[in-house]
Amino acid sequence: MDYSSSYALIIEASVVLIISFFFGEISKRTSIPSVLMLIVLGVLLKFGMDYVGLEDSNFMGALEILGIVGLIMIVLEAALELKLERSKLLPIVMSLGIALAGLLLSTWITAELIYHFIPNFQDKFCEQGKLVAWIYATPLSILSSAIIIPSVNELRQDKKEFHIYESTFSDILGIMLFYFLKGMVILEGGDTHGGFGSFILTTLLTLVIAIVSSYLLVLIFQKISSQTKLFLLISTLLLIYSVAKLQHLSSLLIILVFGLVIANKDIFFFGPLKKWLDAKKADEIYHGLHTITMETAFVVRTFFFVVFGVTIVFSTLASWSVFFLSLLCLAVIYLIRFLLLRVSLGKDIVPQLYIAPRGLITILLFYDIGEDLVIYDFSQGILLFIIIGTSLVMTVSLIFDKQRTNKAINKVKSTEVGETKWKVPELK
Repeated sequence: MDYSSSYALIIEASVVLIISFFFGEISKRTSIPSVLMLIVLGVLLKFGMDYVGLEDSNFMGALEILGIVGLIMIVLEAALELKLERSKLLPIVMSLGIALAGLLLSTWITAELIYHFIPNFQDKFCEQGKLVAWIYATPLSILSSAIIIPSVNELRQDKKEFHIYESTFSDILGIMLFYFLKGMVILEGGDTHGGFGSFILTTLLTLVIAIVSSYLLVLIFQKISSQTKLFLLISTLLLIYSVAKLQHLSSLLIILVFGLVIANKDIFFFGPLKKWLDAKKADEIYHGLHTITMETAFVVRTFFFVVFGVTIVFSTLASWSVFFLSLLCLAVIYLIRFLLLRVSLGKDIVPQLYIAPRGLITILLFYDIGEDLVIYDFSQGILLFIIIGTSLVMTVSLIFDKQRTNKAINKVKSTEVGETKWKVPELK
């Protein structure tokens, strides 16, 4: 049988999606992240491919495309969930502060660790070694909204919203930091790709483009009556994102701002702008987008993590130095998170403390470091250890939290409610 024929590929893709659906159902009942199960499925598929003679297949191009589209869909899905109400202003600001502080502190300490444990950073880049170490540390410090958002549905509403806000902000801020750091590196030509001033300018320019394009998209697409306009809208967003990315702009902001505008149209279309908005049509766009992004994110996330599982090289894990450095990085992640959450949220920080997985963006940015900045002594095993380690910690914490909640509910249900016969009080 030809396992690479068109019909065989359709069968294989269909089976993977069906299995992924059941993984999602298992995840709801057990709190084991479906992403972890998808990676394991990819590993098993790799063994099967080796067995039938398909071991030379190259999936790196597919992995990059799936990662980019998945990232856009996941951020758009999260933005559509963000309601900018006055009552949620404090949680949003707090989540932003925790995401930014956690990203910077984790990147700083992780960069120091890998700089001192991997001599090649010092030998190859001399005085720029620490800057390059920051570039490698940044992907390891970004929370994965691709894993967090589908995994926190069973949590209390305020905790669920905190994780949605925090992971979304971490994604966007982490990507901006990564490309800012890459722009600061002086390559052999002698020039940087940018600087702090250039970073501020491109960020402001991106915000202007994001706001203007968001208003225009809503106004234009509410006038289109075609049944296929939602995929046209998504195609337009992908086009704007890609063009902005080629111009070295912070293009993920465009997706975030558009999602916020369509989800909070009553806030953005105020005063004279209100007369231009067809509220009913805008609602239809919002609900249609919400469904499509959720379905598309499911498909892309499924194939991304399965393909990632296929590309895993287990020989990179067979090193005590990799294992030790990975453990140190994991300790840094949870120590910093404990301090930030304890100061910001008080004592009620479980399971939030342990929900800090790394995933899609970590992988995507790692493969986008570029040939000029490659450090061959930096083992991919570190990446794999941290992704799997943080996912396992989150899994255990969610299972424990679910058991604790169920125990409390059962205790309340089993407690008998007593009755007391009311008596007329005596008057003295």
